Amino acid sequence: MSKVISGNWNYPTSVTFGPGAIQTLPDACRQLGMTCPLLVTDAGLKDLPMIGAALDSVPGAGLYADVKGNPVGANVNGGVQAYLQGGHDGVIAFGGGSALDVGKAVALMVGQDRPLWDFEDVGDNWTRVKTEGLAPVVAVPTTAGTGSEVGRASVIATDDRHEKKIIFHPRMMPERVIGDPDLTVGLPPHITAATGVDAFVHGFEALCAPGYHPMADGIAVEAMRLIADALPRAFRDGTDIEARADMLAAASMGATAFQKGLGGAHALAHAIGGMYDLHHGLANAVLLPYVMVANRDAIGDAVERVARVLALPDPGFDAVLDWVLAFREQLAIPHTLGELDLNADEAATVGQRAARDPSAGGNPVALDAQDYGAIYHRALTGSI
Repeated sequence: MSKVISGNWNYPTSVTFGPGAIQTLPDACRQLGMTCPLLVTDAGLKDLPMIGAALDSVPGAGLYADVKGNPVGANVNGGVQAYLQGGHDGVIAFGGGSALDVGKAVALMVGQDRPLWDFEDVGDNWTRVKTEGLAPVVAVPTTAGTGSEVGRASVIATDDRHEKKIIFHPRMMPERVIGDPDLTVGLPPHITAATGVDAFVHGFEALCAPGYHPMADGIAVEAMRLIADALPRAFRDGTDIEARADMLAAASMGATAFQKGLGGAHALAHAIGGMYDLHHGLANAVLLPYVMVANRDAIGDAVERVARVLALPDPGFDAVLDWVLAFREQLAIPHTLGELDLNADEAATVGQRAARDPSAGGNPVALDAQDYGAIYHRALTGSI
């Protein structure tokens, strides 16, 4: 190993990072006063050795694994029931973005007397939360994409209409994060690619979001630089621990940066993910260039910064767009939504849901439902 990839960070929360960091899980639980936490993960991870080892290391820990890839309210409600019935006193959110989102939402809801949807990220709904009822959370990411381990929100779909909602409270940020790149080594290449480009989109959309936030902008730019270098390496060789470490760090950085805002790619990805049960990272990876084109006239300065950090000879929009297209192709990301068996039948609904998604508020160009429907059509057919 040629460089130091370990450290203890306190921004945006307390992060223990590096190969083998999972060994600090018992200490993290003790520091937060947990004696019998509930480990929340998904069905695909629950039988893996890493989950068994985590449970063995924390005596009294329980397991809840009823979490879908695009989680719904019932997954959160089931976790709350398991928490209360088991007499648990904290949450270990362990897994990809879905498990992390459900774990954080469970920790929120165990102390509330309102339904989950009353805390949707609209207006001042977050002030309804009874903060004294929040359970402590240790977050352990196993993918390098959503950055939910350092996020103040959870994305959960409604059970009936499968419409994704953002549940938000500032104190949903986990008190402890354990970032261990060893836990990501087993990710297959296609998941490595989709989650990794998702992290890139976080940085890109945060940088392009309007408003003054130089701290977020700087973190976003560095996250994109790391991803541009590390993601192809992790894709080619999943055992490259330095590439895995850089990707895990970049994922947390992207989510830290997008406290500034996201944009149209995420608005569409949330709509499509809920309706078609499509992997969130893959949706963002496909959508990015189409949303870039829609925002072209408003993101010149941001694109110039991206071109510099990518060391492109031409700082113009077309050069960055060409790089994004080539980067996706290198990672075997499909060029169109049509290749993923999506179709135009529900374009109007997609557009309507995207236009009212909270992420749309950070888009540098004001887009309405018809605009989002048109972007969706272009992404279906590959018309850049």
